[in-house]
Amino acid sequence: VQLVESGGGMVQPGGSLRLSCAASGFTFSSDDMSWVRQAPGKGPEWVSAINTGGGSTYYADSVKGRFTISRDNAKNTLYLQMNSLKPEDTALYYCARVEKGALDAWGQGTLVTVSS
Repeated sequence: VQLVESGGGMVQPGGSLRLSCAASGFTFSSDDMSWVRQAPGKGPEWVSAINTGGGSTYYADSVKGRFTISRDNAKNTLYLQMNSLKPEDTALYYCARVEKGALDAWGQGTLVTVSS
């Protein structure tokens, strides 16, 4: 299983970023997927999840209405569109595979910094 995140960077408050996660080594379309973030000095925080077909999505209250999770099963890619970014969104963002209710595989993460 390999998950490779990209798309992080530095953005001003109110800005947008789109994260991508390229998946390989497993049948991507058969697994629910999730995004998790870890801010400096804090523990991991679950951000969002999506089911296999993309028809059901879930969000943490802290990002609801600002972030959108999606997937392209033909491209084996997971996305996270992040709008109206706030300084408190600064974190390392990971994509993870959901297997039997647990996050059993993680990428290396992509850093998002929101600062003026």
